[in-house]
Amino acid sequence: MLVHFGTYPRTHSIRRLIKDLTKINTKLRSFIEDEDKLHYIARLEEAYVASRYFPYTYEEKETISLFKFVKEVFKPIIDEL
Repeated sequence: MLVHFGTYPRTHSIRRLIKDLTKINTKLRSFIEDEDKLHYIARLEEAYVASRYFPYTYEEKETISLFKFVKEVFKPIIDEL
């Protein structure tokens, strides 16, 4: 982002970062246009922020579901960037 925009956002929002990155790579647009993917992205963002600032417990099924999404859907697209 620094190379393309000359700066980078100081944010914990994964959704905002993805929206900004769609200007560089349109493949990322599916993460904010697809309701199911957006749900997972929102949950990841929530988990990230909560883990930094609040004591919060997640169920094993939630964790496995998010991990599977990251491994099978999110990571392959990010690796292409």
